Amino acid sequence: MKELLLGIDIGTSACKVAIFRKNGEVVTAANGDYKVYYPKPGYAEQDPDEWWRAVCKATKECITKGAVDPSDIAGIGVDGQSWSAIAVDKCGNVLARTPIWMDNRSSAICGRLNRKIGEDEIFRVSGNPLTAQYTTGKVLWYQENRPEVYQETDKILQSNAFIVYRLTGKISQDICQSYGWHCFDMERGTWNEDMRKAMGIPEGFLPEISPCHAVVGTVTKAAAKESGLVEGIPVVAGGLDAACGTLGAGVLNNGETQEQGGQAGGISICTDTYKADPRLILSHYVVPGYWILQGGTTGGVMRWMEREFGDYERMMADELGKSSLVQFNEIAGKVAPGSDGVVFLPYMSGERTPIWDPYAKGVFYGLDFSKTKGHMVRAAMEGVAYSVRHNLETAKEAGASVEVLRGMGGSANSLLWTQIKSDITGKPIEVPDSDTATTLGAVILAGVGVGLYRDFKEAVELTVTVKRKHQPNPEVKEIYDRNYEIYLELYKNLKETMKKQENRR
Repeated sequence: MKELLLGIDIGTSACKVAIFRKNGEVVTAANGDYKVYYPKPGYAEQDPDEWWRAVCKATKECITKGAVDPSDIAGIGVDGQSWSAIAVDKCGNVLARTPIWMDNRSSAICGRLNRKIGEDEIFRVSGNPLTAQYTTGKVLWYQENRPEVYQETDKILQSNAFIVYRLTGKISQDICQSYGWHCFDMERGTWNEDMRKAMGIPEGFLPEISPCHAVVGTVTKAAAKESGLVEGIPVVAGGLDAACGTLGAGVLNNGETQEQGGQAGGISICTDTYKADPRLILSHYVVPGYWILQGGTTGGVMRWMEREFGDYERMMADELGKSSLVQFNEIAGKVAPGSDGVVFLPYMSGERTPIWDPYAKGVFYGLDFSKTKGHMVRAAMEGVAYSVRHNLETAKEAGASVEVLRGMGGSANSLLWTQIKSDITGKPIEVPDSDTATTLGAVILAGVGVGLYRDFKEAVELTVTVKRKHQPNPEVKEIYDRNYEIYLELYKNLKETMKKQENRR
């Protein structure tokens, strides 16, 4: 019996491809890089065809490196970044680079729609505020600014659906990623015709909605040739990367929560009841019968810190046998909790939840001549943790209480950063034994879809284990509580200044 599963993750900075055994063991994995384009202030774009080329390259590398017979692969699951707006014509050709989740270009369009239809009515249907980061505004931006693209568009695809299309030739739309559209009825899980018409979105743009674990097609002969796979492998619809990561971290029950830190950060709370709050993000979960209430943050802070301030650490990496990020952890670990009063606002690309402010900026507060690079690195870690706490407190106000976090993503590999998050949020954090939780979640969808697992419960029991646990340290609570208040106050006091600065550009 075939017992290998292939997972594909379309992240912001790279794709990840991994082949798993049924028990969750990674046979082989590879990455593929691509660019983010920033042609104008507020713009952030990627080329979906570059995603596909990176996926093919990484898949071939996996097969070769792992000496895998592709005919042993029982199924393929694909997850991807949120809120894409990939315009394809009737032949499946990509008509333009897609604005990604960081893109704010449609702010004015969203403002007009909110005034025309009513923010409350849009939220009532979709369970989410209409802001520029979602798919809706991006598509309407095409209509106003790229009419040649809009007129040729046959379908709008999400990131995972685009890769599924390249693999199978089948158009799909999973229920989890449907939250990018504000004509999606979040409570019922269907398209809302009245809202679609009110927003002026063509019916044909919207693919039929499928469960995330549903098999929507099989690998075509052409895709097999490009990717190194074999024709006929079943491919499921897949879902949102954060949701697949939540599943891959072992979250299955009401109240269980995943915390992630990577290029995009945030929390995902599993809930069996409909809980919408305009300060947060709501989507259907990849597991039927559940939603996930999300806090979505900019992320990517430590990657930026390393790139801009890590020249010395990169130079010393070979001599010390330690990566630049490991060295950053070491210098941050020498600084006391609270960073001696240095507080960082991590709003490096505006911010999503819970402030929804495209004008928000990153800020270091409390610097003086006694402070070191270590203070700045630790303050950056703490600033991200304050954003997690802000989202958790907002979720609690929305009726979603969290007891334990499950950490995943690159930041979970840092014992220091994970402990900082536990101390600042006051929550225990469990870290599953997988650096590939997101692709694991994608292959769990595939495994359930093709019948390799009896159900999601069996899949999680077979594949997910916890490798370490962190408990909050009560001795540093007072320090972090004080800095958290400064964190909130800084944004409150600087909010209007940030907006004025942006409007002067």
